[in-house]
Amino acid sequence: MHYRKFGNTGIELSGLGFGAMRLPTVEQDGKTVIDEEQAISMIRYAIDQGVNYVDTAYPYHDGQSEILVGKALKDGYREKTFLATKSPVWKIQKEEDFEKLLDEQLEKLQIDYIDFYLLHALDKDRFENTILKYNLIEQMDKMKAKGKIKYMGFSFHDNADVFRQIVDSCDHWDFCQIQFNYIDTDQQATVEGLEYAASRGIPVIIMEPLLGGKLANPPKNVAAALDPKKSPVEWALDFVWDRPEVALLLSGMSTPQQVEDNLVYADRAYIGMLTDEDKEMLANAKKIYDTMALVSCTKCRYCMPCPNGLQIPDIFEAYNQTASVGMEEAKKLYTSFELKASDCVQCRACEVECPQHIEISQVMTEVDSVFSMA
Repeated sequence: MHYRKFGNTGIELSGLGFGAMRLPTVEQDGKTVIDEEQAISMIRYAIDQGVNYVDTAYPYHDGQSEILVGKALKDGYREKTFLATKSPVWKIQKEEDFEKLLDEQLEKLQIDYIDFYLLHALDKDRFENTILKYNLIEQMDKMKAKGKIKYMGFSFHDNADVFRQIVDSCDHWDFCQIQFNYIDTDQQATVEGLEYAASRGIPVIIMEPLLGGKLANPPKNVAAALDPKKSPVEWALDFVWDRPEVALLLSGMSTPQQVEDNLVYADRAYIGMLTDEDKEMLANAKKIYDTMALVSCTKCRYCMPCPNGLQIPDIFEAYNQTASVGMEEAKKLYTSFELKASDCVQCRACEVECPQHIEISQVMTEVDSVFSMA
């Protein structure tokens, strides 16, 4: 495991962080729940191999992720690990709600303080109408003074201009977290945002390095553009690790094999590892991908559950497959769904939650049209 200095804190973090958003699951009493034994084993194994950063959040796995992570960090693992979780700012209706929710999270995690605490999934609306309205930056400062959190930051989903606005709104952010991968260099915070935060001395944590798993098994044309000497996963992770501005990347690992593979990739990663030819290859892969991706869903599932029962990420996956693997395979997947795009009632509840700002109701109309003609 390689480690990187975290700004001016004196801390060194492992290049690989364990994201607890996509833990292994099992079916139990008709519900999908975390496979507790396997998830705890995976997290502890990663820590034993040098991972020292675990990231969770209030809504992950329907509110169960923080509880699971708390259990995983028992038996001495808390002392080996920097723990990150996020304030569910969408639940805040008054200033006092901030500490109340933080205390709830501390109880779920069974700990006294959180190392890295983030204002979750900020965009322009959430920043202006919640963060500023309820003085949440000042609330973060108060929680630091009380010893309930050590470092304050935010995670982000909007455009580069909004990212700069949030960065510049506070002169003492300890860190920030953005979506970044070789496809999203000109989306969300963008590469310019990454560089801007670093220029302000703000360490940057990277989420979605595999674009919600899409870059692990990319479309055939994209895969063909990548040098086979490395797997598509390793190329994607190396693109992020190559950057000197990156403090660490988070990977939402779902299987023991993913943990094993990522540990191997992290072991041989370092800043400046990519050649000019490597960078050109990945830029070419991006061009190919951009012409094939119809909707930028990362399957984060923030849109779920749909009030009308649609499996929104799965429908979008089938839609994207029409461009990447062909209509025949895409239609096989689409016809397996009980509810189709035509069942969307256009309530737009999902659009409020989507970090990618996808106009889901409009896309559902397009999906219905495409598959109705197929």
